[in-house]
Amino acid sequence: MEVALLVVLIFVVLFAMTTVLRSVRIVPQARAGNVERLGRYHRTLEPGLNFVIPYVDRVRPLIDLREQVVSFKPQPVITEDNLVVDIDTVLYFQVTDPRAASYEIANFIQGVEQLTVTTLRNVVGGMDLEMTLTSRDTINSQLRGVLDEATGKWGIRVNRVEIKAIDPPRTIKEAMEKQMRAERDKRAAILTAEGFRQSQILTAEGEKQSAILRAEGERTAQILKAEGQSQAIDEVFQAVHRNDPDPKLLAYQYLQMLPQLAQGPGNTFWVIPSEVTSALQGVSKAFTEALPQSAATRERQVSQAGSEAVAEAERAAAEAKAEADEPLGLPRSIESGNAVTDALKEFTAQPEHAERPRES
Repeated sequence: MEVALLVVLIFVVLFAMTTVLRSVRIVPQARAGNVERLGRYHRTLEPGLNFVIPYVDRVRPLIDLREQVVSFKPQPVITEDNLVVDIDTVLYFQVTDPRAASYEIANFIQGVEQLTVTTLRNVVGGMDLEMTLTSRDTINSQLRGVLDEATGKWGIRVNRVEIKAIDPPRTIKEAMEKQMRAERDKRAAILTAEGFRQSQILTAEGEKQSAILRAEGERTAQILKAEGQSQAIDEVFQAVHRNDPDPKLLAYQYLQMLPQLAQGPGNTFWVIPSEVTSALQGVSKAFTEALPQSAATRERQVSQAGSEAVAEAERAAAEAKAEADEPLGLPRSIESGNAVTDALKEFTAQPEHAERPRES
């Protein structure tokens, strides 16, 4: 009897403890739980300590109220130009009404996924491949608008919809790569040609400026050189006229300039002008007249002149005698007589010419 009472007492205690434990519910932060009383929705448990009626109220699984990220597997989508592309999307959503999320749809995650796929096919179906690849922002905004409107009654708010990847077929990828490579090669060729053309233009302009400056420099140098030569010639001309040189000095200067005519590297021979003889005679005459003569030199010159005069007179006499025998020789005799007379005059004038240096 006592054993039976002890067993009953233990059972009652355990039942009471179980009942107390089931009447207390602790909900974590950012969680929510729906309470069903006798199978019907009663209320939603808030975060913290909550009490329910055991064996009457049933608490459904807790719902996460934080923003959730769901990545869906790539879905095949047909574009407007009949190309199949695989689009991978990422969905950011948050449960705002736990009651609607539990009772308005059986599985809101699956519902959001299928709604995203159908909406994505509708949006991308009106675009070609190129527009699809370059219009991600447009696709994202359209998807977000449709999903937010459709999931509002489910107690879900769609914050963002992002497209992770758009994968066209392999053949289309190869064609796009070839096209991009061709575009890059074309741009590179254009840039290279532009650079070469600009380089040629700058080089031509530099050469033009260099030629202009070089020509201006040569012109200025030639002008200055000509002015210098003109001034030098003028100074020399003025100096010559101021000093009033005689022909003897000019002949001497002329002889000094003759060796310089052969100093050129290409002069293998040089021609002596006919004026050299007269210049030499003038110089020799100048030197001989300037030097004083001795008595022996004067006597030798007088005797030599006398001998030459006597020889000339004899020659003239012989010619005159020979011509006198001819009947028509009268003019020649007169001419011969004149030659003798001239020879005698020269002979008589030689002593005076010899004595002239002594007087000077």
